[in-house]
Amino acid sequence: MSETTSITPTRPYMVRALYQWIEDNQLTPYLMVDATAENVQIPREHVQDGRIVLNIASRATGNMSMENDYIHFSARFGGVSQEIWVPMTSVLGIYAKENSQGMFLTPMNMTTINLKMMR
Repeated sequence: MSETTSITPTRPYMVRALYQWIEDNQLTPYLMVDATAENVQIPREHVQDGRIVLNIASRATGNMSMENDYIHFSARFGGVSQEIWVPMTSVLGIYAKENSQGMFLTPMNMTTINLKMMR
């Protein structure tokens, strides 16, 4: 007998875990984002080569929320507060500013993975 089981992507869990590890070590978490991806809401004037790197340290952001689909927070750019929305599928990396330790990810379509399990 076979059964189909759906599992969620690991990307959001890895991003949250690395964010926590970087913050716990009093380092500065940087998030590299594909600025060309759909539904990315960022300050376009800071995009270079189709990417933007955002300081997502708790001391630099407000109302941070890291869900399975999106990262959302407010931050100041040039003294102006802006709402930032980053789909998890557009995250290219998360790393510490001070030592570059972290993880870089491949662009992907984040869909639920279906596995067929045999019993």
